[in-house]
Amino acid sequence: MRLQAALLLLASCVPSALGIFVDEVNHIDFHHALLGVPSSQSTFFLQPSTSSQASLLYTLSEKSVLGAVNPRDGALVWRQNLSRSSLPGDDEARGLLRGSDGTNAMVGAVGDYISSWTAQDGKLIWENWFEDGSVADLELLELEDATATPSSRDTIALFGGKAGIVRRLDGESGDVKWEHKDGSGDVPFQVSASSTEIFYVSLQPALLKGYKIKVTSLDSVTGRQTQQQTLNSEGDVSGPDSVLFVGSNTAVPLIVWADKSMKTLKVNVIGLKQVSTLNIDNGSGEEIRSITVHAPKKLNSLPHFLVHYETDSSSWAEVYHVDLKSAAVSKAYDLPRLQEHSVFATSNKDANVYFTRITESETTVVSSASHGILGRWTLNAPSKERLLHAVSEVVPKGDSIAVRSAAASASGDWQLIRNGESDWTRPEALSGAIAASWAEVDYQEELVHQLEVEGHESILAAYVHRVKRHVRDLEHLPDWLRELPKRIFTSFLTDQVTNLDSFEIIKQVIVATENGRVFALDSGNHGSVSWSVKAAEAETWNVKAIVTKPGSATVYTDDEGSVTLNVTSGDIIKRTPPTDTKIRSVAVIDDEVTVGIKEDGTPAKPLDGPGFLVTTSADGRVLGWSGANNKAPVWEFLPPKGQKVIRATARPSHDPVASIGKVLGDRSVLYKYLSPNLALVTAVGDKSASFYLLDAISGQILHSSTQKGVDTSQPIASAISENWFAYSFWGESEAKGYQLVISELYESPIANDRGPLGSATNYSSIHGTEILPRPHVISQAFVIPEPISHMSVTQTRQGITTRQLICTLPASNAIIGIPRPVLDPRRPVGRDPTSTEAEEGLFKYSPVLDFDGRWYLTHGRSVAGIKNVLSSPTLLESTSLIFAYGGDIYATRVTPSQAFDVLGKGFSKLQLLMTIVALGVGVTILAPMVRRKQVNALWKA
Repeated sequence: MRLQAALLLLASCVPSALGIFVDEVNHIDFHHALLGVPSSQSTFFLQPSTSSQASLLYTLSEKSVLGAVNPRDGALVWRQNLSRSSLPGDDEARGLLRGSDGTNAMVGAVGDYISSWTAQDGKLIWENWFEDGSVADLELLELEDATATPSSRDTIALFGGKAGIVRRLDGESGDVKWEHKDGSGDVPFQVSASSTEIFYVSLQPALLKGYKIKVTSLDSVTGRQTQQQTLNSEGDVSGPDSVLFVGSNTAVPLIVWADKSMKTLKVNVIGLKQVSTLNIDNGSGEEIRSITVHAPKKLNSLPHFLVHYETDSSSWAEVYHVDLKSAAVSKAYDLPRLQEHSVFATSNKDANVYFTRITESETTVVSSASHGILGRWTLNAPSKERLLHAVSEVVPKGDSIAVRSAAASASGDWQLIRNGESDWTRPEALSGAIAASWAEVDYQEELVHQLEVEGHESILAAYVHRVKRHVRDLEHLPDWLRELPKRIFTSFLTDQVTNLDSFEIIKQVIVATENGRVFALDSGNHGSVSWSVKAAEAETWNVKAIVTKPGSATVYTDDEGSVTLNVTSGDIIKRTPPTDTKIRSVAVIDDEVTVGIKEDGTPAKPLDGPGFLVTTSADGRVLGWSGANNKAPVWEFLPPKGQKVIRATARPSHDPVASIGKVLGDRSVLYKYLSPNLALVTAVGDKSASFYLLDAISGQILHSSTQKGVDTSQPIASAISENWFAYSFWGESEAKGYQLVISELYESPIANDRGPLGSATNYSSIHGTEILPRPHVISQAFVIPEPISHMSVTQTRQGITTRQLICTLPASNAIIGIPRPVLDPRRPVGRDPTSTEAEEGLFKYSPVLDFDGRWYLTHGRSVAGIKNVLSSPTLLESTSLIFAYGGDIYATRVTPSQAFDVLGKGFSKLQLLMTIVALGVGVTILAPMVRRKQVNALWKA
């Protein structure tokens, strides 16, 4: 028994799977765990625990992703997606996030969904849904009644529907303590709180035009109305955007707005009728483009606030103080006007208030009590893009201070600046990636051009041309000789025994994001951004495809516009203006001609020359076009009545076939059904899904399969490659659960038989339709543990390496690569394989396919929001590159058949060299001794 217990304990210590070697993590792959562009109103530093002075950086991004970032290195601590918890119609709702220092709880809201999360590790505390409107504003009560626990704060939420509703939610459970309904028809705007009351701010339509600001005071314990004030603001306020600021959780909460001419500022202490009018000192004469108010959100903070003004070329600020007794507002001092853009941030330390100003060249900190500059730092790496907003944390250190600021730029980057030094940058704009493509460098383009010149000249002229070319190449000889010792030395001491740069392992990826920018990511430098360019003239664009050629990348949009960029520098080479025609996709013919496809499935321009094109339309049709006839489609595919086409999948453009048949265990051959003109069409109906395999030339159905009991609201993914295709869905007809179906195509069910065409070298899919061969299809289904949202296939240079089916798993935020032998539909059912089947690598079929831990390409990482996965071959047949985008960015390289053409890291060049040297020395020493012995033996004989 003791021996068995010891063996069991030892077995439990052995890992079940090792999907990646430890020394390969962050070496062959990289991961950008993204949140999205931070929201200006829901980003802040917060101390989640009173026992620690360390703060984390929190944000609820524009993607409705709530997360915490370590301000020391920019690493993601935790994140939660709040958008998937709200109703479908609330995807564009504004997200709100509130937190309080010292309490390990924060509250976020998106749409009709409110939730509370622990600040340290992002665990859910409570959640609640409300059906009577979306959340318009959210605040935490700093002062609680005696029944509240100090570890949480009650939440005041304003819902803006047909009627404004103010609710107080319990900080521990999220239950409604009380609610106040506004049936007046006013526009719900914001809620605010002081040390004694809760204020509901709404906009009351005036008789003629504009809005009056109405403030309703509510008792914090019962929610009953205690007072109401209406401010005469209809001449200045034309809508919610006209109100600049509503303060909360301060001793003196304020409402600030400006007149339409931007000449005076109106300030009201909430709860009072008095409105202070302050003149705006704009000596430049330029039109003021924006006014931003910055104020603390602490009950014990000094009642000071800052007003930031901006014109097209300059910016300045004014600091105001509020008298607690008289509620009078007075200007304390001005911050100078600068001829550059700047952003401000507010921070607190006890009752003191600090304002941080970040310009294009420096960072300065001032106290709200005095205009004296407490700290000034020159930026060592100024942002090339305009900063939009920032948050700061100021720490006094005796006579000096330290400050760190997290600033978001127009490019979507989130940068932390510590005392003028840039600590880290998070490319959050990449969370909106909508298209990507591997870049092709043009380092051999000049050589190809020179060889073409030599090919069109006479023998003598070509020889002279080649000699001149080789002489010109000698100018690179000094650099090559200078680098030669370093290359030799590092080749023996580097941790990677083989330099793979020349095998196209290191590539750039061109990524287009929804905010109109194009990025180049260096896959050889952990996915760092090589360059970023604002390519769209508008704020957003809808990219349909990125087509790369050696040295350039062209981005195509849905309005037939395009932008061509240099992949090395990011410079815009050419720009095609948009048109009024809308396209749904872009087709690339022979890697040269690019054709836009309209919404009705017709090509946007005539097809030149021979060739065929298959398109889909918005109404669910599949059309086949011929270059010889551009006026009407050659064929049209319509699914049966009640079904709608949702997807059409074709073989990858690079899909080489290494073998035309599968060799069986008895050395016979099953010949593969290989056709470059296959299209897999997916159509859904009422609780059913049908999959049609079409011949793209004639439009004929080669194979079809219909699955019953399918939940069409769940993901349905498909992929096709070589002579097989796969698809997944949720079904409950035979086996309830997520299912993965794999089908292989062969010319004949009989080994060594080529089918109806025999050994014919060609045939016509149009003129010979009566003898168009149908494939012999072998299918098998597996029950899988979770849904698959996207499928793709690994690509290698010659197609010799075993392929993997790359699947995106949205439930577990992972990407897996399922080996093709595991999905072989010829696996024996209900019995063990015979000796010949085992020789083929077949093993017994199991209806349940558990995802092996070694299949996870993302390993232990949480790669969220992936919408597409790209695969690219390299010059190494064993290696394929993988790039995933959509939410996070993830890239890696896979070797489905192991790295058979690359020396492993266990191979030591230095040890090999020392062995050769030792053998040489040994031979040198022993050779004379052996000769002497042989001579002596002859004399003795």
